[in-house]
Amino acid sequence: MRFLRAATALVLAATTAGCTLTAGEDEQSEGPTTVRLATHDSWAAPQEVLDAFEQQSGIRIQVTKQGDAGALTNKLVLSKANPVADVAYGVDSTFASRALAEDVFQPYTSPEADRGPQRYSIDPRHRLSAVDVGDVCVNIDTEWFSERDLPEPETFDDLADPRYRGQLVVENAATSSPGLAFLLATVARYGEQGWADYWQRLKDNDVQVVSGWTEAYTQEFSGSSGQGPKPIVVSYASSPAAEIGDDGEPRTKALLDTCYRQVEYAGVLEGTENAEAAGKVVDFLLSQQFQTTVADNMYVYPTRDGVALPSGWAKAAPLPEDPASLPGEQVQAGREGWIEQWRGLIEG
Repeated sequence: MRFLRAATALVLAATTAGCTLTAGEDEQSEGPTTVRLATHDSWAAPQEVLDAFEQQSGIRIQVTKQGDAGALTNKLVLSKANPVADVAYGVDSTFASRALAEDVFQPYTSPEADRGPQRYSIDPRHRLSAVDVGDVCVNIDTEWFSERDLPEPETFDDLADPRYRGQLVVENAATSSPGLAFLLATVARYGEQGWADYWQRLKDNDVQVVSGWTEAYTQEFSGSSGQGPKPIVVSYASSPAAEIGDDGEPRTKALLDTCYRQVEYAGVLEGTENAEAAGKVVDFLLSQQFQTTVADNMYVYPTRDGVALPSGWAKAAPLPEDPASLPGEQVQAGREGWIEQWRGLIEG
């Protein structure tokens, strides 16, 4: 993917050279303005892109990682009277309703939002802007099934079939963002009256529950570099793009029937004393310059129109066309009760 990073740097250099930013130049004469960005632990962006943004805008981004999406949201809610940052990125669609209900973010409409991100808008007050899409899906190790001449599972019901007993590892819905997304996917599939029965079937079929994605994917899943014992795992639609074999073919695939739409958002935090500069950081996260980096660096899909995906993604990691989702109001109303019921079922 080095060619993509090089191209991005050239675009940024050209943009910087062609712009006259009086405000940024005035700020740079006194040193850059620092904007604190609270984000999740999966944040990754090329330093040259951040440096180019600082040169262009006079704004330096100071990144503070706050755990996964759930931990980040919790930290933002608990600290809203004295915000830990000026802007936040990484609150996803499984937790966004909580952040909005708690008035963590202030309204801000980015001029970049009408270039694609508006498709994922969830708030009429424009407090959140969609930065990327990272659909949660069940992944399987295709080589594992081929070697054993066992048909590959395809659906939720297949995962509870005795033929696949003990083969599935999932993340804890109470502690993990993809774990919660998978729980919501089962609510969307089986309804509020049927999802618990489905999980009882998974439990009876010896599903393994671990704390988070890293343990599930890199330690337990057989299709990852960790070479664990489980051929089925809850991960992301984009994960197979990281599992290309020596023959150029993906060694894993996502089961598109199991996907749940997960969108990550950014917003200006309520209470910041640096709202104008924070808004410019949101603009940057939606810009062509940043959006071209998200697939290569964070294995998520950009929300901006016209951003090319890395070579091979069209075959190995196509964006699901019809993923499950639940309205934010339903998630907000049901999330804590569902998690508590899920915990009692799994631990009981």
